Amino acid sequence: MKKLVFLTGAGISAESGISTFRDSDGLWERHRIEDVASIEGWHRNPELVNDFYNKRRTQLSECEPNAAHQIIAELENLFDVTVITQNVDNLHEKAGSSRVIHLHGELTKACSENQKGYVTDIGFREIVFGEKAPDGHLLRPFIVWFGEEVPLMEFAMTEVESADYLVIIGTSLNVYPAAGLYHYAKPGIPIWLIDPNETQPVNKHVKIIREKATKGMDILKKELIND
Repeated sequence: MKKLVFLTGAGISAESGISTFRDSDGLWERHRIEDVASIEGWHRNPELVNDFYNKRRTQLSECEPNAAHQIIAELENLFDVTVITQNVDNLHEKAGSSRVIHLHGELTKACSENQKGYVTDIGFREIVFGEKAPDGHLLRPFIVWFGEEVPLMEFAMTEVESADYLVIIGTSLNVYPAAGLYHYAKPGIPIWLIDPNETQPVNKHVKIIREKATKGMDILKKELIND
């Protein structure tokens, strides 16, 4: 089987009702990004950050995968598929994708604030502020915030390096280091970018599909099957 690798961002989940990470006003759900998505924000006001992610978890519990997630999962019947996502939702898994790499963490998990030394599945429940991990440290959302290392980045690079096809979908290519992943693709392999908006300049050999995720994935599926 040919190896098909997806790099997905907020745009793929937007059609499921999940807010995109950064809107034009620089706010996320009326909060400054640096206040709720950075390690400094956690250190300044952990209760605010904890409450913010509790609300995101509740929102996620009411969302379902859309057609784009479902098509990606269905393509496992034809390809060796790996999804590398910048999203912290679980919609790829709910759609049936079996191999998902979460670069920025997972909303349905919690961890110890002590170097993420303890990680546990919590589903959609709230983290009660002040709740402790078994190691005695504060329990926090299992999210990779600005200012923290991205521990799965090298693993993701290896996946991209081995791809026969690469698809970038729903990401502005603004958030590094994830935005640079496509540079690790083998020279000459087919690369598609699906996004309705203008993005950062990409390799001239990248085929751009200027559509939202659901329509774009429908177009791509037909192209892959006919390739």
